[in-house]
Amino acid sequence: MGVILLVLLLALVLGGLGFAVHVLWWIALVVLAVWLIGFVIRAGESVGGRRRWYGRW
Repeated sequence: MGVILLVLLLALVLGGLGFAVHVLWWIALVVLAVWLIGFVIRAGESVGGRRRWYGRW
């Protein structure tokens, strides 16, 4: 009985971990898209000036 409970607990933990990793991948993709959009907008603003991409920091 204990072995069955241990296997079920292990399956539950690994299943939850897989779901969490999947959600984290989606969050990472959204953050990457926002960063790229900000990078492109920043580059478009400084076409005529001498402002560098790291000038805000």
